[in-house]
Amino acid sequence: MLKGLGGLGDMAKMMKAAQDMQKRMGELQEEMHSMTVEGESGAGLVKAVASVKGELKSLDIDPSIFSGDDKEVVEDLILAAIKDAQAKASERAQAEMSRLTEELGLPKDMNLPF
Repeated sequence: MLKGLGGLGDMAKMMKAAQDMQKRMGELQEEMHSMTVEGESGAGLVKAVASVKGELKSLDIDPSIFSGDDKEVVEDLILAAIKDAQAKASERAQAEMSRLTEELGLPKDMNLPF
């Protein structure tokens, strides 16, 4: 007679799991603002630090690259270091998302919004 009520318990579990996932995703979003990666170019002459969200945090340039008329080379090294940091940030964000989806028991290749 109350056979159909069994599904309500499952629905409540699903709602709780969805709320937990939303909470964990929010926490991870916040953590990703403070997680950093470092990109470099020119064998470490230019280093760029970015948050895992891709925001450039700092840039370190070895003064030795400013000798002569190498303006274009310096610009290329700076751009390369920033792009390297952004690529590493993207990889780290994907790794963090994969870790979260696995912890939640979701498929590894599930793309959640970030």
